[in-house]
Amino acid sequence: MLKNSVDALEVKAGGVYVDATYGGGGHSREILSRLGDGTLVAFDGDADAERNLPDDRRIIFVRNNFRFMRNFLRYHGICAADGIIADLGVSSHHFDDSARGFSFRFPDAPIDMRMNRSAELTAAGALNRYSPERLSAIFAEYGELQRSGRIAAAIVEARLTKPFELVADLLEAVAAFVPKSDGNRFLARLFQALRMEVNGEMAALKHFLGQTVETLTPGGRLAVISYHSLEDRAVKLFMRNGNTEGRTDKDFYGNEITPFLRPAGKAIAPDDDEIENNPRSRSARLRVAQKK
Repeated sequence: MLKNSVDALEVKAGGVYVDATYGGGGHSREILSRLGDGTLVAFDGDADAERNLPDDRRIIFVRNNFRFMRNFLRYHGICAADGIIADLGVSSHHFDDSARGFSFRFPDAPIDMRMNRSAELTAAGALNRYSPERLSAIFAEYGELQRSGRIAAAIVEARLTKPFELVADLLEAVAAFVPKSDGNRFLARLFQALRMEVNGEMAALKHFLGQTVETLTPGGRLAVISYHSLEDRAVKLFMRNGNTEGRTDKDFYGNEITPFLRPAGKAIAPDDDEIENNPRSRSARLRVAQKK
């Protein structure tokens, strides 16, 4: 959905734009191709992302999480942006690099899952230390898995014999719960849940969204691609109400206080051609809002 999301920003030649999730750099390169003499600020906490930077004086790279967007923009002397884009998906190189432990395709890999390798918590740490109640809540909320309590109990029992270190350790612990007909989907959700917890993705998203209102110029645009129902709901509520709780604030006269123009229509989904070329995009949803 690269073209759709960058089109939504309506890039101006001399504007200031933020790519909040640089990753492989696809969105940034597309913005730069339309930017003229403007400025692009790109965020990513992963050292690997920095290696993908183009040799372009118009781009400022911030090696940190987008939850700190406002402070770093101020540090670089930027008061406002004409557009902000965030792609909440995990970069393909994370899934394909066995050493990162993001995928169940590599059983011998350490079960790490950190976007930022300097972070303390790993997936192995969560599996070895979290209570069964907390693990169950993670699997239910972030993975939308049934029998989350039993899965958590099996993990707690398994770690009594051997602490979790490798992807294979987790695969062995949950083997009894993997359905024969759709095992990959189950494992994808399980790994997704752990990844979201390890990287604090929902908290970071809500913190980031809260900063977009004061960062965007009047008429500025926000484009967010999400891949999980929780993410999409938070984005939808924020664009509609200015908060992620669904609260409707009103002024003295009873008029709704909303920072954005009402988003038009439903979220944009990838077309069949994109899904065929990139099956990982199947669950992607793009939402766009314009600041009043």
